[in-house]
Amino acid sequence: MSSVRYVLWDLDGPICQLFAGHSASEIARELVSSLGPDEQFKLLPMEERLSKDPHGMLVTISQRHPDTGQIAKLEEWLTGEELKAVGSAVATPHAGDVIQVWAGLGVRLAVSTNNSARAATAYLAAKGLDGFFPHVYGRTRDLHLMKPHPHSLKLALHAMGADPSEALMLGDATTDYDAARTAGVAFLGYACDPLKVRAFRRAGVEPSRIVPSLKEVWDVLKSQG
Repeated sequence: MSSVRYVLWDLDGPICQLFAGHSASEIARELVSSLGPDEQFKLLPMEERLSKDPHGMLVTISQRHPDTGQIAKLEEWLTGEELKAVGSAVATPHAGDVIQVWAGLGVRLAVSTNNSARAATAYLAAKGLDGFFPHVYGRTRDLHLMKPHPHSLKLALHAMGADPSEALMLGDATTDYDAARTAGVAFLGYACDPLKVRAFRRAGVEPSRIVPSLKEVWDVLKSQG
């Protein structure tokens, strides 16, 4: 932790529970309903139609039918739903504390998320955290660039002039880990439940790189201050 000079944060999970009040499963159902019956059959396999992951649905649709106009429309719709979710999002315990302590130690922060950068920026502004995050990179209409692709991480590293060896990715999904590994960035996994711990372990994340609470990070950082 003492060698970290740059931290790339995922949004949904480490910083907040974005869909606490406007659930991702509800958004996924609405996305399916927005498609006509023929489109549902053509664009989404049955198991995907029952998915609770709107991001995964959008990626599947883009792979099956790469119509840039339709993808742009659906991506904009999903961005609108994420912006609605900002109003009922719940802060992750101790995230604000960790952000402030890291900033106080001179560590530079950025957001690298598969959510819309507009939604991430709106959440940070609503919580008074936007001043800590001058660099926010999120989903684009080129959906193949979403994590596990390292695109958003590399944009953040470049913007900060960061050496990857001095950077850390803080995420709660194996896609964050895969993106960090490809970008040459160290990884810390936030796993607030046993399912996430198991997923990280299956992906090869060392137990010492997994924390169940950001309080553990906060305690380490306070000892450095």
